[in-house]
Amino acid sequence: MTSDLWLKTSGTWINVATILLGTAFGLLLKGRLPIAMQRIITQGVGLITLFVGSSMAGSFSKAQAGAIDGVILGLVALVLGGLLGEALRIETNLERIGNWLKHRFKGQGKFTEGFVAASLLFCVGPLALIGSLNNGLTGDNTLLVIKASMDGLVSIAFTSSYGMGVGFSALTILIYQGILSLAAGVLALVIPDPATAPPVMLSTGVGGLMILGLGLNLLEVAQVKVASFLPGLFLAPLLYWLADRLT
Repeated sequence: MTSDLWLKTSGTWINVATILLGTAFGLLLKGRLPIAMQRIITQGVGLITLFVGSSMAGSFSKAQAGAIDGVILGLVALVLGGLLGEALRIETNLERIGNWLKHRFKGQGKFTEGFVAASLLFCVGPLALIGSLNNGLTGDNTLLVIKASMDGLVSIAFTSSYGMGVGFSALTILIYQGILSLAAGVLALVIPDPATAPPVMLSTGVGGLMILGLGLNLLEVAQVKVASFLPGLFLAPLLYWLADRLT
């Protein structure tokens, strides 16, 4: 039983480990870098985040449902998801969790901002979904190991700017990817080929726009309430299904 659980979730545990290691290394750097250099690191991460988000948003072109363009479906999913997220106060509740962790573990500085930003960046993306499904279905953790390597490097940069709050995003990863991996058998009945399925492409596009918003926040260009749009990720496949049957 234990070996089977490890087989299905090994990629997630590796991902958790790299985030914690990246955070530890980032904390070592944080005490040795002047504020100006920490700001440059944050800006660098913000720019690459914009690039990743724009690349993901290109998935809308693969999500057309009949005569309805994927961009239109993405817009509806994002707006409806944002309204639902505001009604559920997702951003506020996520910040409340971050503040509780900050108080509980005596965090300092931008602890909550680091926790929220890292949690969103590490969870919103195709590798988290597809990698977790592959790991849970076949035991193949290759995609999650690749993601873990990238998350570890980003954790170093984030932690040097935001502090130890970034490390606590490992809890979010453990819950989110762990559940996806363990539920992979059921999800595979609905999404037989997640790597190319149009509903997943639509969710990926919505996630890309959210990551763009996160990049704008990191660059302090705007203050987008990224977490409020999270329901859009789950509304996107439903909207695609409805549009595909109505056209």
